Amino acid sequence: MVCGGFTCSKNALCSLNVVYMLVGLLLIGVAAWGKGFGIVSSIHIIGGVIAVGFFLLLIAIVGLIGAVHHHQVMLFFYMVILFIVFLFQFGVSCSCLAMNPGQQKVVLNSTWGIMSNETRQNLETELDCCGLFNNTENHAQFEADVTICTASCKPTCPTCGKKMLDHASEALRILGGVGLFFSFTEILGVWLAMRYRNQKDPRANPSAFL
Repeated sequence: MVCGGFTCSKNALCSLNVVYMLVGLLLIGVAAWGKGFGIVSSIHIIGGVIAVGFFLLLIAIVGLIGAVHHHQVMLFFYMVILFIVFLFQFGVSCSCLAMNPGQQKVVLNSTWGIMSNETRQNLETELDCCGLFNNTENHAQFEADVTICTASCKPTCPTCGKKMLDHASEALRILGGVGLFFSFTEILGVWLAMRYRNQKDPRANPSAFL
């Protein structure tokens, strides 16, 4: 049977969803590993990564069951949800690629502001730095962070903001590039599901689906 037929579309959709399942399990496993070894102690960060992994795993299971059984309703909801995820991820990936240093600094400031002291201390110890930015508008926060900082570089530590900005552009390019690539696999999944959903199963009753 030529590729593009019923069996080929089914196998391609199943394979794509198996990949999504593996990625989802990988995210959940990495988050659990990071928590278990104390790399990241914030329950919000761990919970967020696990939630993303679980959501991707759930979508993949729905798509896989729909593909195996040629289930019209499951395939329809799979297409809709995956397309919404594609729009969101495509927008985020483009934002990452377009972000300039000034915008990166704003994001770092807002993220640092919602972190708990324990998470900040873990980050400072990991990067061997203290505080975020030592400037006029953040001076009070910087002094408070330095006071509770447990990094081994004290008292001559560089700021964490400088260290993070040094690598932020490269990290955002990688993150944006990977996210952009993965988002196109999602639109491929939508196209495959739509194509497969409208194909007739050659083993079924020919009059059952037109």
